[in-house]
Amino acid sequence: MGMSAATTVAEGIKFCIFDLRRGQQEGQELDKILFFFPADLPFSAQLSVIGLSEGLITFTRIFSPEAACEVIEAERHSHVFYEAEPDIWMVMVVEKNESEAIWRIDALRKVLKEVHSLFLMFHGSIRTLIEKEPAGGLIRSHLYPFIMDYLSACQKRSLLDNCCWDFLLGKKLQLPSFRDCLKERGTVQMLTVSREAAIEVQSLVRVLESFAGNTQFYSLILFQDLLVSTTLSPVDTINLFTYAVLRLTPRALSSGVSSWSYLRKGSTASNVATGSILAQSASVSEQNFRSRDTSLPGGDNSHHIARPLQPDRWSKGKDGFLVTDIWGTEASSSTSATPTIWLQQTEERVYVCAYQYRSLTLILLVPVASILNGEQGVSVVKQQILENSSLKMLKIEEKLSKGWAGENAYHVSGYRYLLVDGDRDVSRASPPGKVTTLTKESLLALSKVREEVDLEKGRMEHDNAGQEKDLEVCIRAKNNAWVIARITKGKELYMVLEKANETVLYASDAVEKFSNRYCNGAFSLD
Repeated sequence: MGMSAATTVAEGIKFCIFDLRRGQQEGQELDKILFFFPADLPFSAQLSVIGLSEGLITFTRIFSPEAACEVIEAERHSHVFYEAEPDIWMVMVVEKNESEAIWRIDALRKVLKEVHSLFLMFHGSIRTLIEKEPAGGLIRSHLYPFIMDYLSACQKRSLLDNCCWDFLLGKKLQLPSFRDCLKERGTVQMLTVSREAAIEVQSLVRVLESFAGNTQFYSLILFQDLLVSTTLSPVDTINLFTYAVLRLTPRALSSGVSSWSYLRKGSTASNVATGSILAQSASVSEQNFRSRDTSLPGGDNSHHIARPLQPDRWSKGKDGFLVTDIWGTEASSSTSATPTIWLQQTEERVYVCAYQYRSLTLILLVPVASILNGEQGVSVVKQQILENSSLKMLKIEEKLSKGWAGENAYHVSGYRYLLVDGDRDVSRASPPGKVTTLTKESLLALSKVREEVDLEKGRMEHDNAGQEKDLEVCIRAKNNAWVIARITKGKELYMVLEKANETVLYASDAVEKFSNRYCNGAFSLD
């Protein structure tokens, strides 16, 4: 019964990770499989999927040796590829819906990129783990629980909450669909702050940097679920921001869910069923591969593997610092070990010290190499934060709270929009509650427009060798709504106007007004 339930969850999708450098000898083909979903699929079927993917990769390299294969469209399936690391491929095979196009290929590839990027932050590179234990048991023991936790990351939520991580609903794996076309994965959402508040934030950052002495500390500051300040690189900022909104912000701690809320129809009962099915699938994964992986330390997977995406594992301590037992406990005591992550930009492991005051969350990252006496040294840093920064955080939180207009702070009456600044990896969009008022026809039309824009951006990137080109698309949907896309100088604007006038001139004028008022004229045609 458990096996059939797990099969139901995977209906229409297969997700795998494999290493082209492994399993090249006859009889060793299974060695190349690092992860496969659904895990209970017979190995012969898994090898069939991976063999086809490997063949497509090899074939496309004949015509495009410098550019990795990204997608192959077959009659009944879409094959989405992402080369996460040299010769390590992530592939998603999705069954097509005959009635309508419900997903964008670029959105699916960003899911694959996000999985890998977060895995890097917590566990380091896949290749490094393979080299540590060439038989493959170590990397599989990390990948399987991590990805299954990723897929079920938001299964516990309120009935009106559904975030961009929530891929499981009922008994089916849900992919980013046309209903998600007014959000952008792989970006951060910034809080607009007053000049006075910005000065206070800069002062706090300088104090935090003074703790470092001759080394360098890094910091990330959030208000609610919006970024206020960061001293990290863009890629590390995106990764830590993504995790913070999912697990560390006040709303995530209080409700056990992310605040990325996109309404879909579902029930608590179906979510409970999903959790059970995922547990069964993860169990099948471990059973299947443990029978082949005999080289794990201790021979029984007894070594601790951190599972940072598990829900309800963070809490706020009496001193304001966030604590978790995900990273295990210190050998010399019963206290929880301080979490650590890898920074991609500097390639160093850092301690994560998260402090929270009301709606303000401060994450200080301390290089492990700079703390000579481990947890004792981390405790000293935390005490410095309490003594020198808590009062500043109180003032900043008060100032930001006074200027905060709530969840609809960035709603613009009459508009449903998504604004993306690709150069800064920042996005802003209509509040989720407002997006749900759009009709299905409008969302489908916008999804199709975005798909066309994605294709055109790909052509421009290939043909112009980095030279930017302006692009504008404006169509009338079946329900007479105007759907508009404008791309210029690394910035993108997507908009739906359901109550616009009959003429395209009216729609164009509405976009001009929005651009001039909220985008400093970046998308104006003048």
